[in-house]
Amino acid sequence: MSFDYIKEKKILLVDDEPDILEMLISILKEDGYSKIETAATAAEAFRLCRSHQPQIAVLDVMLPDEDGFSLFGRIREFSDLPVLFLTARGEDDDKFKGLGLGADDYMVKPFLPLELTLRISAILRRCYKNEAAYVTLDACSIDFTRAEIIKGQDIIALTAKEHELLSVLSRNAGRIVTIDMLCEALWGDNPFGYENSLMAHIRRIREKIEANPSRPVSLVTVKGLGYRLITKEVPR
Repeated sequence: MSFDYIKEKKILLVDDEPDILEMLISILKEDGYSKIETAATAAEAFRLCRSHQPQIAVLDVMLPDEDGFSLFGRIREFSDLPVLFLTARGEDDDKFKGLGLGADDYMVKPFLPLELTLRISAILRRCYKNEAAYVTLDACSIDFTRAEIIKGQDIIALTAKEHELLSVLSRNAGRIVTIDMLCEALWGDNPFGYENSLMAHIRRIREKIEANPSRPVSLVTVKGLGYRLITKEVPR
């Protein structure tokens, strides 16, 4: 069976009704999505968008501490992740306001499970259609769909943490990714104390991808800040 890359995307569900969240999780898991996070308030959703960098958010308009439109505006100040508004309010003004702000889609409760999954699938395929599944480095290539490194005649498997780490670096190829961002991507809300573990993962990755791990040219350290992945397509 072919690998469907969109099912690996991280989804953030934001709704203050526990029953709705449970239903959404069930629908998405049934359709094959596994990376799902939830928030019941705008404050929690904002924090997760900053720290966990989801690839799509399903956002309720009516939240207890802030309306979804305002939250969407604050998210847009630092992220362009796709957003699907989901609400019980069906007024045209709300729909036009959400879409006018730049949301990717808008659904009104109640809805059919198939409609939700089809809309999410369509958004993800549209927004991430150009995302590289195969990256070429100086001494090897990375096949993210198989979690493998192709280095000469050798095929080297990636662990789950190595795959996640390289995915974050690849999405930001050529740019500095801070130590804090990488720790949050790998270990979640409480990344403090994981710096040594991160360095160990970086060392093992370099052993797999570099021609000379002691003189890395693809996964380079930016002293005091973090790391940068240099692909063949990104100028050095």
